[in-house]
Amino acid sequence: MLDLFGNSQQPSQTGFTFPVQLTERYRPRTMSEFIGLAKPKAICSKLAAMPFESAWLFVGPSGTGKTTMAMSLAEMIPAELHHVPSQECNLANLARVCMTCQYVPMAGRRMHLILVDEADQMTDAAQLFLLSKLDGTSPLPNTIWVFTCNSTDRLADRFLSRVKQIEFSSYGIAADAAGLLERIWRDNAPSTASAPNFARIVKESNNNVREALMRLETELMLAA
Repeated sequence: MLDLFGNSQQPSQTGFTFPVQLTERYRPRTMSEFIGLAKPKAICSKLAAMPFESAWLFVGPSGTGKTTMAMSLAEMIPAELHHVPSQECNLANLARVCMTCQYVPMAGRRMHLILVDEADQMTDAAQLFLLSKLDGTSPLPNTIWVFTCNSTDRLADRFLSRVKQIEFSSYGIAADAAGLLERIWRDNAPSTASAPNFARIVKESNNNVREALMRLETELMLAA
């Protein structure tokens, strides 16, 4: 039995196990594996094929694939990924990452990609530091910046003017998300287990695919 990425799995009769969480195991690795998101997929596919020094802001609700798409973009380029987690985008961490991109070789990769999660939570000093890095005054060589956020309310206009914004939305993905849950259930649940209502799981998760996968994970644990 194979998962979405062609990896061999143990038959369900041996009992259900989680070597990794479903959210990671079924994380899209290529643009075609994302549900919905036609415009972000098209833009990132072009960027992966012809990468260039640039800065991007992925804006949208939680669970719509912003961070995952940035990570997939890094894999497709391929780029050396530098991940700045949420609440850690401060002046010291940015300076460290920039120093790494400036002087450390890319280990055979084409570019550096700096991913800053929940950029709207960065410090004011961090935003000021980034202005010269993003406007051509003091850019990093061979580097792509990707910032994610749920809302731009806390981001300064000067920062926003230096990034290309891409909107992420969960609108219209309910049927495809339910179909994904059904495929995962079919591949992993015991054949005698009663399937849950996949459409309801998606609805109760507000079309948040990550949350829907976590809910399905608990259902599979109960079914094993």
